[in-house]
Amino acid sequence: MVKTVALVVAAGRGRRFGGDLPKQYAKLGARTVLRHTLMRLISHPAVDAVGCVIHPDDRDLYEDAVQGLPLLAPVNGGATRQDSVRLGLQSLCDAKPDKVLIHDAARPFASAALIDGVIAALDTQPGALPCVVVADTLKRGRDGLIEDTVPREGLYRAQTPQGFRFEDILKAHEQFAGQELTDDTQLLERIGLDIALTPGAEDNFKITTQEDLMRAERLLAAHGETRTAQGFDVHRLGDGTFVTLCGIEIPHSQGLVGHSDADVALHALTDALLGTVGAGDIGQHFPPSDAQWKGASSDQFASHAARLIRERGGEIVNVDITLICEAPKIGPHRTAMVTKVADILNVDEDRVSVKATTTEGLGFTGRGEGIAAQALASVRLAV
Repeated sequence: MVKTVALVVAAGRGRRFGGDLPKQYAKLGARTVLRHTLMRLISHPAVDAVGCVIHPDDRDLYEDAVQGLPLLAPVNGGATRQDSVRLGLQSLCDAKPDKVLIHDAARPFASAALIDGVIAALDTQPGALPCVVVADTLKRGRDGLIEDTVPREGLYRAQTPQGFRFEDILKAHEQFAGQELTDDTQLLERIGLDIALTPGAEDNFKITTQEDLMRAERLLAAHGETRTAQGFDVHRLGDGTFVTLCGIEIPHSQGLVGHSDADVALHALTDALLGTVGAGDIGQHFPPSDAQWKGASSDQFASHAARLIRERGGEIVNVDITLICEAPKIGPHRTAMVTKVADILNVDEDRVSVKATTTEGLGFTGRGEGIAAQALASVRLAV
């Protein structure tokens, strides 16, 4: 049963942000702002499902941003934010959740504790608003001059996700459809329902300008933990007419021998990725004794490791693969390998490096008996 659904509003144009893309699709580190926002909600244990309301013109941007994330089908938004939220809520009618969280796509730092507070408040109140006490002195101005000082006692800065009992907020949105309001709690205020104030956080700011994005970059760097791990693998050469390296089939006088496709590069890379989150090694996830992996394409292994990293709130910073062999020549295939690995991991190509070296005729690789690979992976994890 779906008890709590988070609805992320990502249909805005963000005109104050500037640039070629709406702010929710701008890059924040290795991911879009939207992906950061969604992952905070997806990873929360009390959130059962997450959905997005998007602009119909942004469908391709959305699909690229959310690839691999477990989300409800996106809903096209309306002419205003209020229209978009109402359409998103109406899409949840079949699921009939008890509670719904409505969150801005451009707030990527909502903490688990903040979300906890909103959800818990809905056990006793129809609505919940995370907020921050106004600490600055407030002035009212007119024509460039101070008109008066506004008492700040009892004033708060509203944030999201704002929480509601589903039936109440759906009814309110349908009742006041077409009216322009600045946030969703105003709807409950109009029908006389109480809204609890819950603790917000200074880090839970909304990215509105390029300066905000720079602030978010600094916050991401300060609150993240970078981990690096390595992987190493070897496969012997045997009968065959090609070898598969980094997901690319390369013509050769022999083939690599293994239970899967014996892609030594992706096997080393998988171990490196798993190592960054302490998730064991490739053999634990894909045992060679399991018949279902016989002849399997190794891109499944690397993409599985990348998915585990993202499920744990991490992002791949970069990967570096070194192939060790006398033949075949890697240089002519390097660009295709980089492109393939980037596609498997869903990262930009400039985060992937593929190199090759020989052992000057020494050892098993020098004698042409096998191919070895080593890989390094760096991952940034939220802390």
